[in-house]
Amino acid sequence: MTKPSNKNAFVASWSYEAAPESTDHIQIKKQYELFINGEFIAPDNGEYFETVNPANHQVISKIAEASATDVDKAVNSADKAFKKWAALPGKERGKFIFRIARLIQERAREFAVIESLDGGKPIRESRDIDIPLAASHFFYYAGWADKLSYAFPNREVKPLGVAGQIIPWNFPLLMAAWKIAPALATGNTVVLKPAETTPLTALKLAEIIKESGLPKGVVNIVTGAGATGAAIVEHPKVNKIAFTGSTGVGKYIQKAIAGTNKKLTLELGGKGANIIFEDAAIDQAVEGIINAIFFNQGHVCCAGSRLLVQESVATLVIEKLKNRINSLVIGDPLDKNTDIGAINSEKQLQTIQEYIKIGIEEGGEIYQPDGPTPKIGNWCRPTLFINVSQSHRIVQEEIFGPVLAIQTFRTIDEVIDKANNTPFGLSAGVWTEKGSKIFYLTQKLKAGVVWANTYNKFDATSPFGGYKESGFGREGGLHGLKSYVKFQ
Repeated sequence: MTKPSNKNAFVASWSYEAAPESTDHIQIKKQYELFINGEFIAPDNGEYFETVNPANHQVISKIAEASATDVDKAVNSADKAFKKWAALPGKERGKFIFRIARLIQERAREFAVIESLDGGKPIRESRDIDIPLAASHFFYYAGWADKLSYAFPNREVKPLGVAGQIIPWNFPLLMAAWKIAPALATGNTVVLKPAETTPLTALKLAEIIKESGLPKGVVNIVTGAGATGAAIVEHPKVNKIAFTGSTGVGKYIQKAIAGTNKKLTLELGGKGANIIFEDAAIDQAVEGIINAIFFNQGHVCCAGSRLLVQESVATLVIEKLKNRINSLVIGDPLDKNTDIGAINSEKQLQTIQEYIKIGIEEGGEIYQPDGPTPKIGNWCRPTLFINVSQSHRIVQEEIFGPVLAIQTFRTIDEVIDKANNTPFGLSAGVWTEKGSKIFYLTQKLKAGVVWANTYNKFDATSPFGGYKESGFGREGGLHGLKSYVKFQ
């Protein structure tokens, strides 16, 4: 690392030597099949699609595209396996789930690199957050498998049957863990569909599941796009749908299962308000803002994409925020120096760029750092919009990218009104030294998760979910078991 000649120059002018993570230890097949009934099988229609590295547009592998016939095979396999799996004592089910967790830990480095290659997120995030949390969820729910009588005291519970689970591209392995672990712990069987742009770690998880000795058919993983997901949702033998993704698709699923007995949980979009009071620790709050919106390139449903800062400290906070984003490193996701990796897909990059254009046209004051970005790949600089109002689309609509809309407020009542004035209700953050203020706001903010003097902190023991158009139901913690049982 070379220091600048001017001793007063900001850290942003420092240059860093490349520190890429090695890929020598990973194994990626040229072609992946469907994982049905404990085996990898070719798709019925013989069709495959490519999964692409968003940082360089290079094809990583070919992935089987499941047809409705393949989904039917997977569901029937899960349905056949259900009776024996549900009858297995919880202690024995827990052993299998523990084994999966340990195998994830053993191959954590491989999982982290593949997650960054396939999804574009910085290796530091994959290595330190995604993979450890995925293992943690399997460990946590393995512990509950033989303790359901304590989870639901004085109530007899039974598993639902076959759980159809559809996960997004922003946290591929972690979302698979969120879905699969509680389903198995409660005695259900699973048909999982990962996102078409990030299927690799789910398929690596299938390899681990096979290695663990989990009975055939208990977990099935089928890959494909929207038609594959729709086939799962509409299959008559699926007893539960768990979906994480866009609000639009969530509404489609809710309509599709109306009139059936299928149980449903939806974790959808968000437009989280990150609230900074004048008595907050400003430097820590600025770091919290950075983490809230630029973590995983803003590809986070609970991202703090709206900053509400008290008027008396707004100028200071915005100045510090501008300085801080000038120091963010944009580039190769496998480089350990990288703060902001590649946007997951060209389609998502176009969406983000369209919203930036809308923000400018609506009169927002834009700020982006001047640093270079790679010539090949999907890249977007961290973006601030200042002087925006509640009516701006970039304030009301989920962008799912590294774009922060900044507003000011004077009073607590004003900030509560502004924070709640969106169709979403997934998350919020509060920065203040006053505990009473924190507790008051947690009662008033219409958000499923409210962080205090931190942001984007997750734990397997803590439930997560939203209100309004952010969905319903909870995943994680004791609450996450409830969605996979029925009460006798």
